[in-house]
Amino acid sequence: MTLPAGPKIDCHVHALDPLHFPYGVDTPYRPSGQEIAPAAQLIRVFDVFDVRHALVVATNTGYGSDSRILLDTLRQGGGRFKGVAVVENDVDVKELERLKAAGVIGVAFNVPFHGAGYYRTAAPLLEKLTSLGLLLQIQVEHDQLLDLLPLIEASPVRLVFDHCGRPSVAQGVKGKAFQALLAIGRERDAHVKLSGYYKFSELPHPHEDTWPFIAALVDAFTLDRCVWGSDYPFLRASERLDYGPLLAVLTKLFPDPGDQQRLLWRTPAKLLGFDRP
Repeated sequence: MTLPAGPKIDCHVHALDPLHFPYGVDTPYRPSGQEIAPAAQLIRVFDVFDVRHALVVATNTGYGSDSRILLDTLRQGGGRFKGVAVVENDVDVKELERLKAAGVIGVAFNVPFHGAGYYRTAAPLLEKLTSLGLLLQIQVEHDQLLDLLPLIEASPVRLVFDHCGRPSVAQGVKGKAFQALLAIGRERDAHVKLSGYYKFSELPHPHEDTWPFIAALVDAFTLDRCVWGSDYPFLRASERLDYGPLLAVLTKLFPDPGDQQRLLWRTPAKLLGFDRP
């Protein structure tokens, strides 16, 4: 197994610690077993694979808009992590300012979890994010992006798309929603995470049916606006996944060490602010 050389930044991980931060009583899913990943475990995994920084993404599953575990993980990282929070659509600006001061750089929209209709009245939230310089991280699947386009096209908020846009493999790269994502990549200063292949693949690891989508995204966004994320600890994965083999796939997709360095360090360092003192 050949791994990309050099320091890395993982742009999509989750912290889950029900022992110290119990799940909400109304959560529809309670991660357990190998899905549990307290801050200390994240740090141990990153040390093994020379992951110097990471973007910790709050989960709707388990915690919803309760940011306590996210903020505690950022604190334990000692500057090593940045965060993306889950907030209510009517969140107060002062709360967003508090999150930003703690290392949160954006807010997540999880359309597969809530449905597109949940965000139809979120334009004021996007205005708040824009005014504070926070980004909007969007997770959609299949054709859901089409429902969200009117909202995001009306706002200059910085955009980051999760998990390759989770396109429909059956529709292929010509699918209408995936083509809309590619258009955003060509026309706007947006980023996309080459991550979460297992969430839309119809094949086991290494999920080769997702590779044409990855190639199309790199062509549209360029490696200056593509970042990588492991999605560790792989919530609801249908098969066992491991950190090392996921990294090893990148040496097949991006055999040029210079491309690996752009994807795993230069671009995410700039996006997340790790290139600045």
